[in-house]
Amino acid sequence: MSSALSNEPRWKIGEAARRSGVGAANIRYYEREGLLAPQARADNDYRLYSEDDVHRLRFIRLCRAMDMSLEEVRSLLSLDLGRKADCERAREVLDEHLAHVRERLAELRALEKDLRGLRDRCDGSDDHCHIIEALHERADAPLAEAASAGPRRHV
Repeated sequence: MSSALSNEPRWKIGEAARRSGVGAANIRYYEREGLLAPQARADNDYRLYSEDDVHRLRFIRLCRAMDMSLEEVRSLLSLDLGRKADCERAREVLDEHLAHVRERLAELRALEKDLRGLRDRCDGSDDHCHIIEALHERADAPLAEAASAGPRRHV
């Protein structure tokens, strides 16, 4: 396929979704977020996507599967394969993401420890559940105290 043809819009959103593995709603979202350029429209006003668009969607899906933020994906999409400075920027983006992943791993280890502690509170032999009791106690605690009682989910 020549590069001139590769950018020719030809698929409606459902087919682009099937080819890329990205749901139609996410494709629309990525367009709104500026990760994918607004698409050509057919006479019936349907969006049309090219092979280049499908490749870009696969790239985005791959990055998102690695838990990258939209901003990290945006940074990587803006880089040029042939520029040395862009290679350095790509390394910086990945280093920053690795730091986030390491932080998240520490949070998950703390969460696992907390969940094990909750699980160990109840063996099912008492007349009430100490797990549910502990969760209710935490729910009744003031917000600042509750936040320090266990790991927080990084959102």
